[in-house]
Amino acid sequence: MCSRKKMWTGGNSEPPMWKHSEGFGSQFYRVKELEMELLAVLGCALLLPTVLGEDCPSQCSCWSLGEPWGTGVDCSSRGLRALPALPRLTRILHLHNNSLASIPTGALDSLGHLQELRLWDNPWHCDCHILYLKLWLQDFSVPALARLHCASPAPLRMKPLGQLTGNDLGVCARLLPTKCLQFFWRDLFLIAGAVITLLLVAWALKLSKKLVCQLHLGSRRLRRSIPKTHKVL
Repeated sequence: MCSRKKMWTGGNSEPPMWKHSEGFGSQFYRVKELEMELLAVLGCALLLPTVLGEDCPSQCSCWSLGEPWGTGVDCSSRGLRALPALPRLTRILHLHNNSLASIPTGALDSLGHLQELRLWDNPWHCDCHILYLKLWLQDFSVPALARLHCASPAPLRMKPLGQLTGNDLGVCARLLPTKCLQFFWRDLFLIAGAVITLLLVAWALKLSKKLVCQLHLGSRRLRRSIPKTHKVL
């Protein structure tokens, strides 16, 4: 007694299982293509907030310190009278030798990665509006504060900012954060980028789940459609 597998005798036409295999193969490659498109969409979504939030000010020059080290921004000797909107990941910032008289309240609070700041050679006007910069530098860098001197008003000319007292400035009301338009638009773009990213990620997860289900159903149908082999006694 011997056994052998049942052979296909359908002439030159291909066995049904081969046809189903080819159909499943094309479906498999289509799923792979969709997965690659999905990865590309996710990559763009993850990069979007970074692109929106890392524009270099037009008056300055910037250079990358490499990920995750951040950005260097050189705004020195540009004749600046106001602080420009700065990249969120600024680590080095040069603002010396400009025409800055004060820094808007809250303007430096978002620079959590900042490690080097140059502010000397600016005509600082020492009134209540200089308090924010003085207090901020006391926490950030006392040596940097020691290099700054008042240019006006006349009674305080050349006095170090670090030595200013309440008697010098008079009675200062609590200053509210300045709502500078350029900072508002930058924050608005960052928020919009974050919302778009979340929407794209949610859509990508939904599409990924759908592709996995289609692939699973396709494999089950293929197994059911392949004729079983029989042994002939």
